[in-house]
Amino acid sequence: MVRDLEAGTGAPMRHHHIGLVVPDVSRAASDVIAQFGYRPVSGIIHDPLQTAFVQFFRLGSEQTLLELVGPDGPESKLSIAARRRMGLHHLCFAVEDIHGTCKRLAEEGMVVVQEPVPAVAFRGRRIAWLMGRNRVLTELVEEGKDEWPAPDGQ
Repeated sequence: MVRDLEAGTGAPMRHHHIGLVVPDVSRAASDVIAQFGYRPVSGIIHDPLQTAFVQFFRLGSEQTLLELVGPDGPESKLSIAARRRMGLHHLCFAVEDIHGTCKRLAEEGMVVVQEPVPAVAFRGRRIAWLMGRNRVLTELVEEGKDEWPAPDGQ
């Protein structure tokens, strides 16, 4: 069970998705569908600001999503990480007050790697990136309804 955490403004945080970095989203999608039974809940989405292709998946009735993240070319921020095999890239939490949560987490020792910016994958809802002492990259996304393009063939 995921426990809600209180942000500095009293707004809850909830686990939204786990991001895995992959060299090729389409190829990795085939693997997670065949091997683990995930079903796509979005098509492949390009975010030029993040220099990435992403796709979201759900396993059964689980609320936490899986996001496959791949570079959009050799100059992508993800190119070096994607040269390795599939692995954990980040944990993402949905928050109501992204600025307040960034401030609270910074006060608790996390480094804000990227201030909130609009994200294509979330139809303009803002995301921010932070890194803690544990070296796990953390993404925050503003709370809202997830609406994505339909997966291919659906």
